[in-house]
Amino acid sequence: MKKIVPVLTAVSLIILIAAGFVGFRVLERYMPTKERADLAEVYHVSGDETAIIYNYEQQEQTGIYENGQTYLPISWVNDHINERFYWDSIEDLLVYALPDQIVYADAETKGSNGAPLLLVKDEEVYLTLGLIANYTDVQIQAFDSGDGKRVLINDWGARNVARVKKNTSLRIKGGVKSKIVTDLGRDDTVTVIDTMEKWSRVASTDGNVGYVENKRLSDVESQKFSGNFEAPVYKSTSMSGKIVLGWHQVTTQDGNNSFDSVVTKTKGMNVISPTWFSLTDNNGNYKSLASKDYVAKAHAKGLQVWALIDNFSADVQTETLLASTSTRRKLIDSLIADVEKYDLDGLNLDFESLKKEAGVHYIEFIRELSIPCRQKGIILSVDNYVPAGYNSFYDLKEQGIVADYVIMMGYDEHFAGGEAGSVSSINYVKNGIAGMLENVPREKLIGGVPFYTRLWTEAGDGTITSKAMGIAEEKRWVDNNQVELTWQADTAQYYGEVQTSDGAQFLWMEEERSLKEKMNVIRQNDLAGVACWKLGFEDSAAWDSIQWN
Repeated sequence: MKKIVPVLTAVSLIILIAAGFVGFRVLERYMPTKERADLAEVYHVSGDETAIIYNYEQQEQTGIYENGQTYLPISWVNDHINERFYWDSIEDLLVYALPDQIVYADAETKGSNGAPLLLVKDEEVYLTLGLIANYTDVQIQAFDSGDGKRVLINDWGARNVARVKKNTSLRIKGGVKSKIVTDLGRDDTVTVIDTMEKWSRVASTDGNVGYVENKRLSDVESQKFSGNFEAPVYKSTSMSGKIVLGWHQVTTQDGNNSFDSVVTKTKGMNVISPTWFSLTDNNGNYKSLASKDYVAKAHAKGLQVWALIDNFSADVQTETLLASTSTRRKLIDSLIADVEKYDLDGLNLDFESLKKEAGVHYIEFIRELSIPCRQKGIILSVDNYVPAGYNSFYDLKEQGIVADYVIMMGYDEHFAGGEAGSVSSINYVKNGIAGMLENVPREKLIGGVPFYTRLWTEAGDGTITSKAMGIAEEKRWVDNNQVELTWQADTAQYYGEVQTSDGAQFLWMEEERSLKEKMNVIRQNDLAGVACWKLGFEDSAAWDSIQWN
C-alpha cells in the first residue's frame, strides 16, 4: 500500500495538470479577448488620411484632415452624393449652379472659420465637409480626433436600429476572439446593417462599424431618419397644353423665306424651331441666321419660336469649348442677348456626337444656361438620342430637373453608313420612351418623330448605301416604281422593295399610318408633346396623324 500511494498521487497530479491544461485551452478558445484594435489599421488610414464610410460601406478613396477640418475628394462627391459641384481645371475654379445664381470658389476662398473651402493636392480637388453639407441632402458625421479618422455619410431614410441590452464590445469581425473596436454601453443605440445567425454587423454612435453578438441586442426596429436640408427648386417654364413642334431646317439667310411654304401644310403646330445658331469654334462664337421678320410672322400665326443651336461644325470640339467657365459664360450671354434681340420664346439645344469626356461640361452648360432662361421666362429644350448605355453621360436625369423640356429624337435607328433597316420602328420608339421616362418626368418629355425614311440600295457587290427621303418623295418613288407594299406589324411600317439597274432597293416607309402608331405611343404615355423632323419633308396627310385628339 505504501508503494501504491505515491503512484496514485502522481497519477492524480498528472490528471489535474492535464485537466488544467485542457481547461486553459478551453478558456483560451472561448474567453472573449480584451485586445483593442488599432483604428488606423481597421480603417486602412494613416496620419491625416480620413476614411470615407458611405451607407456603412468603406470607400476606396479617402479624405484628408487639414486646417482643423475634413475635406473629401470632389471626384468621390460627384460620383456618389452630389454631381453639381463642378471643377473647372482650366481656370482652377469651383462652380455650383443654383436655380437662380452661380456660386464660385477657388483655392483662396475661405469659409466662416477662416479655413479654405477647397484644397488642390496631387491633381485632386478636396471640398470641406461644411461646403458639401450646405448643398447636399445627406447625413454627415466626422470623427477626426486620434487615429482612425473617418467620416460617415448616409442617405436619409429608414434604417434598422436596436438597443444594447448590457455592456459589451463592438468587434472587427464576428467572434469573441476578434479585436475590440469600441465599447458599447447598456441602452446604447446601434444601427443594424446586417444580421447573421449569432452576430450582427452594426454601426455605433461614435462612428465605428463592426460586429456584436445578437444576444446583446434588443429586437430590431425600423426608424426613419431625415434632415432639415431644403433642396433647391428648379422651376420650369412650360406651355399650356400639349406641344406640337416642327423643326425648320434653315441653312442660309434666304432659307428664312421658306417659312410660309413650310407652315402651310401643318395642322395643330404651335412651336417652330428654326436651325439658326451654329457653333463655329471653341471660343463660344456661333453663326446666326436669325430674322426678326420670321419671328413676327410666326407670332402672327400663334407659333412660338424656339431657335436651335447646334455643334455640328468640324471646327468645334465640344469637350474643349464647354470646359472653360469663361467660354460658357460668353456663349450663354450671347444666346440670351439674341433671344431678347429677336424676341424668341425659347432655345433648343441640339448637341450631337458628344465624346464621353464632354458630358460633365455639357450638363454644366445646361445648368448655367437654365438660370437666365428661368429668370426671363425663356423655354429651354434639349434634344437627345434614344437612351442607351453609350450615351448615358448626356445625364437625362439632370436634364429633366434643370431644363424645361427634354426631346427624344425617336429616329435614326438605322442610319447612313450602318446596316439597312427602319429609321424608326415602333419598338424602337416604345423602348426609347420607356427608357426616357425612367429619368425624365412625362410632363417634360417630348417624343420626336421622323418625316423621312431612308431608301436603301444594295449593289451587285453587296455594298449598301442609302439616302434620306421625305414622306412626299418616298410616296412618289413607290408610285413611279410600282412597288408592292407589305405592312409589317413588328415595325408598324409598310415595307417595299424593287430591283433596279442600280441594284436592289428597299425601304421602310414613314407615312400617316406609321406616324399614327408612334403618336398613339406618345399619347398613351401622356407625354408633353411631339416634335417632327423636318418641316417640308411631309405631306398634308402626315399632319392628320400628328394630332392629340
